[in-house]
Amino acid sequence: MKTNRIIFLILALTVVTLIAYISVASFSGGNLSQFEGKLEEMDFYRNENNTGPVLRIYTIKIIDADREMMLEYAKQMPHTKYGRTLIFFFSSAIKEVVKVGPREPYFDSVHRPYLVASFLKTPMSEERFNYFGDD
Repeated sequence: MKTNRIIFLILALTVVTLIAYISVASFSGGNLSQFEGKLEEMDFYRNENNTGPVLRIYTIKIIDADREMMLEYAKQMPHTKYGRTLIFFFSSAIKEVVKVGPREPYFDSVHRPYLVASFLKTPMSEERFNYFGDD
């Protein structure tokens, strides 16, 4: 009788510990609010196709960010299976909002000199980060 109680207590303690660990891990992860004041979303495009490939395109102005922060931000952006997510990072020197559309090159070419980096998440979730800024 006493061994059953000990086994029950060990199992109960294990379950409670596991639930606590999962809860802490779930709520302590990063989210997009950590980038407030460092990156600013200028424009966003999403096609209306809900049954096929979804295309998401973002233009982001860099206020106070480095290469690693841009990559971390890009990895946290929404992505749909078999869809593409494109993120274009622009220098803070750009004064106007960069609008995006569904066709390449996705934004007006007059803004290309301000392009610092781009990120692509492919339909098979492969990530490609291209940094064009000075190191």
